[in-house]
Amino acid sequence: MKPATAAKKLGVLLDATPAEFRDGVVSRDELDALQADPPEWLRELRRNGPHPRQVVADRLGVSISGLARAEITEPLTTAQIAALKEEQPEWLRRERSTRAEAQRAEARLHAERSGRPGGDRAGG
Repeated sequence: MKPATAAKKLGVLLDATPAEFRDGVVSRDELDALQADPPEWLRELRRNGPHPRQVVADRLGVSISGLARAEITEPLTTAQIAALKEEQPEWLRRERSTRAEAQRAEARLHAERSGRPGGDRAGG
C-alpha cells in the first residue's frame, strides 16, 4: 500500500515519518508488524506528534469540521493539544458541546431504528 495509506492506518502524520517509510511501499505484513511491535520512531510519533487532524480532533473531543471552524489547520503536538485542553478556549468548549449533541442525536436515531425503548435517553 502507499505510505500515506499506511500512515493513516497507523494514526501518524506521513510527513513526520522517516524517509524510508515515506519513500517505500508498505505491505500488509509490514503494516501488521508495525502495529504489533511499533519501532521507536512510531512510538515517539504516537506519543508526541505532530498528529494528523483526526488524532487532534479525537484528543480534543471535537470533529474535524470543528477544527476547521476554529482555523486549526496545522498538525499539533501532544504538548499543544494539552495546552488547548488546559486553556479551554471558547471555540473548544463550543465544539465539544456541538460534538456531544451530535453524538446524542446519533444515539437516539440508532435506538429508534433498532426499536429499543428509551431512545431519548441514549448517550446521556
